[in-house]
Amino acid sequence: MPELVFPLDSTKKFTEQEILGHNRWHYAIPPAVTVKPGDTFRVHCREWFDGAIVNDDSAEDILNAPLKTVHTLSGPFAVEGAQPGDLLIVDIVDVGPIPQEDSGPLAGQGWGYTGIFAKQNGGSFLTDQFPDAYKAVWDFQGHTATSRHIPHVSFTGMIHPGLMGTAPSKELLGKWNAREAALIATDPERVPPLALPPEPEHALLGSLTGDAFTAAAAEAARTAPPRENGGNQDIKNLTRGTRVFYPVFVDGANLSVGDLHFSQGDGEITFCGGIEMGGFIDLHVDLIKGGMETYGVSENAIFLPGGDVGPRYEKFLAFSGTSVTLDGEQRYLDSQLAYQRACLHAIDYLTKFGYSPEQAYLLLGAAPIEGRFSGVVDIPNSCATVYIPTSIFDFDVEPGKDGPVQIDPGIGAPRASA
Repeated sequence: MPELVFPLDSTKKFTEQEILGHNRWHYAIPPAVTVKPGDTFRVHCREWFDGAIVNDDSAEDILNAPLKTVHTLSGPFAVEGAQPGDLLIVDIVDVGPIPQEDSGPLAGQGWGYTGIFAKQNGGSFLTDQFPDAYKAVWDFQGHTATSRHIPHVSFTGMIHPGLMGTAPSKELLGKWNAREAALIATDPERVPPLALPPEPEHALLGSLTGDAFTAAAAEAARTAPPRENGGNQDIKNLTRGTRVFYPVFVDGANLSVGDLHFSQGDGEITFCGGIEMGGFIDLHVDLIKGGMETYGVSENAIFLPGGDVGPRYEKFLAFSGTSVTLDGEQRYLDSQLAYQRACLHAIDYLTKFGYSPEQAYLLLGAAPIEGRFSGVVDIPNSCATVYIPTSIFDFDVEPGKDGPVQIDPGIGAPRASA
């Protein structure tokens, strides 16, 4: 086993650990650990809400999820010799849940969860159709996930970090804050908001203290969106065997990682999506000196996704959508709208077998569905598609002359009371 450089005690909160992580992006956050090019090391990661979501049949915890506390990131990890303009090579050697036998009640120890966020608390990709909070708990048996809240389904997890990235420079952080503030100003009262501005409350900045902490907390960027440094990209294919080339903006690169998922559908469409869990990740790091200029990488990472692990599905049932609203309004090549319509198409279809719309939506967020922008040039309609592996169901999910099989939907997905 690689050296464990960032241990977490599962019986303690993230803020009570001997080694402190962070939940904001800022150039002044000191490295928690320094590693060398060529090192392989293990990191513990906490589930993104640090235990606020529990294994029960209620969704009140999803409704009241403390968004100002996320994401609980492990790091930063400084890499000796890394300088702005380099490319940081990060190999995902291994990743998995916290072993079941370890102490503590936190998600990742044999179970994880998927949640639909209430519109008032951030919403989701389909928040207008699903404005309330719902939850599904998933049990892990080896590499397989099943749920009492969405029965008749099991699938192999493609375990991956939802969030990994390098620290921004002072200049890059300023660019983020300026452009996101300008977006918010176009509709400041929107629910859910257009973006999340810096928020000092509940900010965690590693070992930073005093006036330096106060100054950094006032401008540190929230970790919710992906940006030029990588960040919360939620790419399900970044599993074991993946190599990532991250741009370096500060001395040491200051790599951070977290938001582990046992599985996820393309798009993480429920927002509290995938199957959230705590766990471990083994990383190998190296450098390409001056790599950003050499390879024309001014921003944003390049990936070699892991191709030799994870589920292998051969048969899919695919659903399409176009850029026309539910009210019949034509939009011009709106690929996001087309993907929403494809997802709603799939949800409507699955309800014919006995699932509730919420169960079907949670399934699309958790199972390894494939989402594709299939046509983006044929004016005025873009076309997006959602591919669902047929073998994840224990019944025949294909259309047939005898009509859809009627399954027992079980206890259903818990819904929050408000």
